[in-house]
Amino acid sequence: MGVMTSKRRYDDSCGLAQGLNVVGDRWALHVVRELLLEPRRFADLRADLPGISSNVLTQRLTDLEEAGVVRRRRLPPPAASWVYELTGWGAELEPVILQLGAWAARSSDFDTESPLSCTSVVLSMRTMFRLEAAEGVVLRIGFRLAERNVLARIETEQLDVVVVESLAAAAAAVVTTTPEVLAKLLFDRLDLDAALGEGLVSLEGDRAGFERYLACFRLSGAAS
Repeated sequence: MGVMTSKRRYDDSCGLAQGLNVVGDRWALHVVRELLLEPRRFADLRADLPGISSNVLTQRLTDLEEAGVVRRRRLPPPAASWVYELTGWGAELEPVILQLGAWAARSSDFDTESPLSCTSVVLSMRTMFRLEAAEGVVLRIGFRLAERNVLARIETEQLDVVVVESLAAAAAAVVTTTPEVLAKLLFDRLDLDAALGEGLVSLEGDRAGFERYLACFRLSGAAS
């Protein structure tokens, strides 16, 4: 593993400072976040990180690659496109990102109106899942979010949420919506009837199962 070359570094041997030397630049953790579920093309990353310029994204990817957090590889035919993915060391940042997100969800200034990527809402489900609410629940719910298919499975009080090629017939219900609307259903208790009536959500299959799924997540709330 290399050390990222940066114009600004912390002159401090503390592990926190050393970690920030690697992923502390603006957008660095955002890039890592977007690679936690699967390898992504440059254009995919650019589309899911609103506000980042192509030059800045290129620099962050270069820095993270030099540091040993990210690697670039070519997919086999017929795709044959270049993608970025996390190294094993880079993937170890997932619990750090999840815990930071859980901590931020308690902020009184938490912004729920800005854009949200598919990866972000999947990670938020992993973060805000309530074990006690899932006792005895066995569910498979599919989501079509921003041109990506996501399958969520609850079994033995455990949640597994992954990106899949096709939802096939494995899910009890399939929900088509945006990441932003799904987050409001999950964490802000947006009324499902209202969302369906306004065309914000399309639901195929077991509605009761989807409502049971929604009940398995914590509401966001301010810190005391």
